[in-house]
Amino acid sequence: MSRNQILLGILVLALLALGAIAWYAIGDKPDTPAVAVVNGAAGLPAGYERTLGSPTAPIKMIEYAAPMCPICAAFDMREFPRLKSQYIDTGKVFYIFRVFPIGAPDLAVEGIARCLPSDQYFTFIDTMYRNQDKWDPDGHDIADVRAAIVAMAGRTGMSSDEAARCMDDKTTEQRTLQVAQDATSRFGVNGTPTFIIDGEPVYSGEYPWDLLKDQLDRRLAK
Repeated sequence: MSRNQILLGILVLALLALGAIAWYAIGDKPDTPAVAVVNGAAGLPAGYERTLGSPTAPIKMIEYAAPMCPICAAFDMREFPRLKSQYIDTGKVFYIFRVFPIGAPDLAVEGIARCLPSDQYFTFIDTMYRNQDKWDPDGHDIADVRAAIVAMAGRTGMSSDEAARCMDDKTTEQRTLQVAQDATSRFGVNGTPTFIIDGEPVYSGEYPWDLLKDQLDRRLAK
């Protein structure tokens, strides 16, 4: 996890405590009110979680990640395919993906992803990871972040007007912030990616495959 990532995470968490988040490099937005965490995990409506695998799998794994996060993108491209083929698709791991925003563009990306059919959610997130240089202002020279994200949404067939509506949806924004609040209060999450395996935070930052595999295999052997 880079120093900039840590600082961004601290900034977002501070803004969450105030019930607002800056819409930097994209445009002005009204403040977002704080959302109370209810009903355990995050008080989300039924069907809101984005998951892969069987809910009855012996291991439950949560990844808190941010579309802007370069380490999350590296994990998505290098490690996640093996996690999916060897553990998720084989019924060993039930995988839950939750966005933990480290910058305002993460809220925009999640807003668009939530407008897509649920079976296209992970494909879109993967596309955003693989093309961070085209829209992510952290480390890249992006003149108009909002326009860049709209252009990425266009790859799904979404119109510019629809993308703008999805990016600005207050309900999705509140729920994303709610998930982040819960992640911090429940698991102490303060950076991305953070992995929670069977309710235990096991790692935050770059996570080599051999370490993750060892974590999973030791639990399966019990």
